[in-house]
Amino acid sequence: MRKDRSVRLLCLLLSFVLMCLCSGCGQKEEERPPQEIIEEMVVDYGSYGSKADDRIRSLLDELASADPDAAERWESIMALWKAVNTDLTIHEGVLQDGLPDTDELCIVALGFQLNPDGTMRDELIERLRVVANSAEKYPNALIVCTGGGTAAENAAATEAGAMAEWLAENGVAPERIIVEDRSLTTAQNAIYTFDILAEQYPQVKQLAIASSDYHIATGTLLFEAEGILRAEDPAAPEIRVVSNAAWAAPSGSLSAMFQAGALIELSGDVDTAFEIYYDTYDIHELPPLP
Repeated sequence: MRKDRSVRLLCLLLSFVLMCLCSGCGQKEEERPPQEIIEEMVVDYGSYGSKADDRIRSLLDELASADPDAAERWESIMALWKAVNTDLTIHEGVLQDGLPDTDELCIVALGFQLNPDGTMRDELIERLRVVANSAEKYPNALIVCTGGGTAAENAAATEAGAMAEWLAENGVAPERIIVEDRSLTTAQNAIYTFDILAEQYPQVKQLAIASSDYHIATGTLLFEAEGILRAEDPAAPEIRVVSNAAWAAPSGSLSAMFQAGALIELSGDVDTAFEIYYDTYDIHELPPLP
């Protein structure tokens, strides 16, 4: 009798151990938040470029499981990112021929940090000459000047305000000029410009980015990406980047990792974006490529 009880107890113990070992067998692995997946994907491409293609494909699949709509948008953005850095044609000095000469077109003049006293640096003036040439070529297009207060000793000055004043003094009708004077980054240029156009200028459907040549790819990427992200709202107007005009700067560059930070800023994580801008983000927190 005592032996039978011992056998039964042993069987129960073995059953309990097997149950514990198998308790997780049929459980689905816990999904990561979509934002975490997006940021890993963007930082991987910013750090490794096309070497990270397989990892990015895997992360897009993971994102599709967590949020199919987000996966569709970010797959488009990742393809766009690669294209603007490899296949984008940059038009020097003035916009290309063949764009609509109506207020459906808006020329986006990207700003540049002001001098401490609030005056414009030479690079910003050269960008504005390109804008003025393009505005003359397309006299019915609107122009949005972008950029907030970046003058260390003049809190009242803004990039957009100084740009708008220069354009008006150089022959551009003031009623064509839109001022976006809140932004401090190129990502904010895109966000706030879209806000203004959606609320006040619903006729605008096409954008042309005007800046220094090294800044065109980043500007195109961020404005086009902002349009893709806003497309999740059925009420949002469809606005696309269709062209560019550039000043040929003697120097200047923006890295893919800087672009990664800007995309993360568009996604809503400003803190991580600024860690990347200030080069304090630790890429080693992510797993290395195989």
